[in-house]
Amino acid sequence: MGLLKPNQVLNKAYRQVAIETADFDLFKNALRTLRDNVVDGQREETQKEHLRNFLSETFYKTYYMAPEEDIDLAIRLDKTTKSNIGLLVEVKSTTNKGEMISNDNLNRKALQELLLYYLKERVSKKNNDIKYLIATNIHEFFIFDAHEFERKFYQNKQLRREFQDFVDGRKTSSKTDFFYTEIATTYIEEVKDSLEYTYFNLQDYQHLLDKTDGSTSRKLIELYKIFSDTHLLKLSFQNDSNSLNRGFYTELLHIIGIEERKENNKTVIVRKVVERRDEASLLENTINQLDAEDCLRHVNGSLYGNDYEERLFNVAMELCITWMNRILFLKLLEAQMLKYHNGDVAYKFLSTAKIHDYDDLNTLFFQVLARDMSRRTQSVMHDFAYVPYLNSSLFEVTDLESKTIKINSLSQRTELPVLTSSVLRSKKRNLQVNVLPTLQYLFAFLDAYNFASEGSEEVQEEAKTLINASVLGLIFEKINGHKDGSVFTPGFITMFMCREAITKTVLQKFNDYYGWNCATRTDLYNRIDNIAEANELINNLHICDPAVGSGHFLVSALNELILLKYELGILVDATGKRIRKADYQFAIENDELIVTDAEGNLFAYNTLSAESRRMQETLFKEKRRIIENCLFGVDINPNSVKICRLRLWIELLKNAYYTVESNYTYLETLPNIDINIKCGNSLLHRFALTDSIQTVLRESGISINQYKEAVAKYKNAQGKGEKQDLETLITEIKSKLRTEISRRDVRLVRLNKRRSELANLQAPQLFEPTKKEKKASDKRIADLKKEIAALENIFEEIRSNKIYLGAFEWRIEFPEVLDAEGNFLGFDCIIGNPPYIQLQSMGKSADVLERMGYVTYARTGDIYCLFYELGMNLLSPNGYLCYITSNKWMRAGYGESLRGYFASQTNPIMLVDFAGVKIFDAITVEANILLSQKAVNISNTQACLVQDANGLNNLSDFVQQQSVECNFVSSDSWVILSPIEQSIKRKIEAVGTPLKDWDIQINYGIKTGFNDAFIINTEKRDEILANCQTEEERIRTAELIRPILRGRDIKRYEYEWADLWIIATFPSRHYDIESYPAVKNYLLSIGIERLEQTGETHIVNGKKIKARKKTCNEWFETQDSISYWVV
Repeated sequence: MGLLKPNQVLNKAYRQVAIETADFDLFKNALRTLRDNVVDGQREETQKEHLRNFLSETFYKTYYMAPEEDIDLAIRLDKTTKSNIGLLVEVKSTTNKGEMISNDNLNRKALQELLLYYLKERVSKKNNDIKYLIATNIHEFFIFDAHEFERKFYQNKQLRREFQDFVDGRKTSSKTDFFYTEIATTYIEEVKDSLEYTYFNLQDYQHLLDKTDGSTSRKLIELYKIFSDTHLLKLSFQNDSNSLNRGFYTELLHIIGIEERKENNKTVIVRKVVERRDEASLLENTINQLDAEDCLRHVNGSLYGNDYEERLFNVAMELCITWMNRILFLKLLEAQMLKYHNGDVAYKFLSTAKIHDYDDLNTLFFQVLARDMSRRTQSVMHDFAYVPYLNSSLFEVTDLESKTIKINSLSQRTELPVLTSSVLRSKKRNLQVNVLPTLQYLFAFLDAYNFASEGSEEVQEEAKTLINASVLGLIFEKINGHKDGSVFTPGFITMFMCREAITKTVLQKFNDYYGWNCATRTDLYNRIDNIAEANELINNLHICDPAVGSGHFLVSALNELILLKYELGILVDATGKRIRKADYQFAIENDELIVTDAEGNLFAYNTLSAESRRMQETLFKEKRRIIENCLFGVDINPNSVKICRLRLWIELLKNAYYTVESNYTYLETLPNIDINIKCGNSLLHRFALTDSIQTVLRESGISINQYKEAVAKYKNAQGKGEKQDLETLITEIKSKLRTEISRRDVRLVRLNKRRSELANLQAPQLFEPTKKEKKASDKRIADLKKEIAALENIFEEIRSNKIYLGAFEWRIEFPEVLDAEGNFLGFDCIIGNPPYIQLQSMGKSADVLERMGYVTYARTGDIYCLFYELGMNLLSPNGYLCYITSNKWMRAGYGESLRGYFASQTNPIMLVDFAGVKIFDAITVEANILLSQKAVNISNTQACLVQDANGLNNLSDFVQQQSVECNFVSSDSWVILSPIEQSIKRKIEAVGTPLKDWDIQINYGIKTGFNDAFIINTEKRDEILANCQTEEERIRTAELIRPILRGRDIKRYEYEWADLWIIATFPSRHYDIESYPAVKNYLLSIGIERLEQTGETHIVNGKKIKARKKTCNEWFETQDSISYWVV
């Protein structure tokens, strides 16, 4: 049987959320009351009431909770009876052992009853919102996840048929006992050994409730969370990476000085309107200083906007994002330090006690974090003695800072108004003032939240909302997308995509290397016998996101690779000792990698424990190795690049450890991972991926190995000096390669040849040419001048058009994917969520992309189509691409070339279409996920249609269970159909003629001029027919009122009639309205002034009534002439 303990079923991310002392005390008191009130021998109804009171006093006061029909206790999803039931509870008395289930025997009446109630809700009432089902005798609790009932019972078609027969009275008895003994018993027996459930006995917790020393027990905390509505109703919680912490986000925007606004159906972040601007906000303060000191003359204005105001805002915004990135990183670091040292306030440094003004903050950035301990001044060491040196380029002066201002240039003359809804105004903080100095406000605001990268199961006097790396990532994505409106990919999507794509990629890698034929992770686990070699293969994977944004996909890929190593049994420490599954469990929940020990306790770094140090160091080194070797990203937005690097540093910071070399005094430094995340326009490049550069390497004296070594050394360079030397060397290598490759550009070679030929033709000749020779020469000169002008225009556009400034040369930027000869090998996996921008809205930039030669380019299309093609080009042979994009390409006209490209140039492996299910909060785009391989199309795509949000709850299982095999081999529309539907479609296509091939032109449908009068529902039709005086009139009238289908009612392979009818008084039919008195009376009730076709305006009962447009038709007729066929 699948008996699970509470700590096994609780969401591990939810386990990290702290509990407030007052709430925990309330729970314990209510539990004591329940224990004391329940006595053996009481009536079952009495004990049910005690349980109901306990639930109401703890978590369910705001929910409608009552017995319903035969259900002992049903808890709905809100406080109304209109909402669906989310929780079903079957209660037996403490002495009713015959009907109560046990761990030895689940197949008793309590579970049989739950099954009946579940089927009534799920089948008869179409309720797909059930979360859990509970059977209890007050002491023992058996909690079944509704997903388990869905898999084991609802998906059993035979059971559903038997249940329906029972409900419809087609069985020998309609009594519930018959269902329990004859139906439920049979089907429970089939699955009882595999049916998973959570079990606990409240009597095992009595001694913990009676403790009087004020201590708390992890077991009681688990019990609190098991009973919580967050768990039993599956609510989102504080550190849910799929939802935005709106309070934190809104107040952070206020402090920066920006706000959200809707523009063109997109939510964008903009400067506050003039009347709401605050001089003391970071943005306004920065803009003021930039303007006052005329700083924009030092920057390339064309990179920041078209006019002074736009440039001022964008430069200030980039500076503010840089500064805020540093501050948030430091807040996470501070939280880590405090956790490592049991809350010792000596390790708290981000406060007004240490940092009084912007000068002090600047000192923290550049004289503390940017210098190792030996180079810090005495005064700095005194003030920031415990702040570690991390060797992060995050704390180096940026190019923009060096050209404009640093944070110490900001003024402190004014104070910032505190937001009305500020967290500082809560009852616990009770802020009494309305304005604060900006830094004091910022630090107090940040202190109101818990920034521990991984929480712990704690009860706290004040349970601060947890802001972990995943939540910050969502906020980074939103702020970073201030120009175009960000599209944040939910964590459950990135987790699913990374698991699917990385599994395929790793299997391919091992199968190619060893000649195996492994199809699953389990297959691979059973074949691996050389741990070091297996690690080497995974460590040499190259995964890239060409539109990296905040780095969400790369972080998910990082977690997935570590989980994969653990599952394959090849995760080892520095000495090669394996991290055993018997000692630790790894899982990814809520987009976070979570580690628990053998007892199910969350792993927490303890500097005093050798085993804890071993695990922490292993996690850090594995993450560093993967980030350095495997993960790459490019983005056109420099702020995205900064945030992505920050996200990866934060992932390392989670597992920062004290080094044995420093006698556990100093933290291990961070690698220079910035070189793997680069800024540029992924779609633009001048050097073809297939061009050979062997000649270039030979003549320039550059070797790829030299290039690779320089990059490897840079990643682990210590100190600014060594790093700058290597940076200079790498820049020189890339510059030489660019110059030499540019010299060999076929267009440039042709231009030079044509110029040379033109010069020779125009040079003075020794002998006078004949007329014929001169005519030929003049024609050739004219042709050459035309060709030269065209080529010069190309190079001039490249030189002058700012879009080319960001061109990204994939050919040379990542030496990791080049072989020793400089050939482009490609990435093993391309993954991401490329931007959605209509090409026709991009103006001249779209023309540039068109000239890049993308075969998927369509002027009416979207830029994500080009990213698909780019991604496939960047892959190594047999590599995998996995994108989430709009699903319009599957059926839209502009997607025809993309569909043809996929069918002829790739091997589509998996297609998940979220038709009608909203994935992104910020936009209404319907999405799809495509996993495709750079290989020959084998015409076997696993395709899944997700039309219900419930399918998102466990996407991997849903896709696995609901997928059908589809054969996508052409540029025709890609439609996901069941095998039966595919068969019907093939038969229809074999005998039918597609609408596009009909010799007709369809412009528009029926125009009545007033649909509210002429298009009626069935009820109104029946009323009109009932008003007919004779049977003959009724028959005539029924013929006149015809069923109608609107465009929205026509689906791809069927129609859905909406019970609508049209009064078909078409002018071409020349009806006499007097032959239809019931219709005439109905239309007159609308008003002849409204229906007449004169275009005039009438006054009726003091109101203006506009008639239909002027035509020659009668008042009772539809508006336009319509050809009419009876079918």
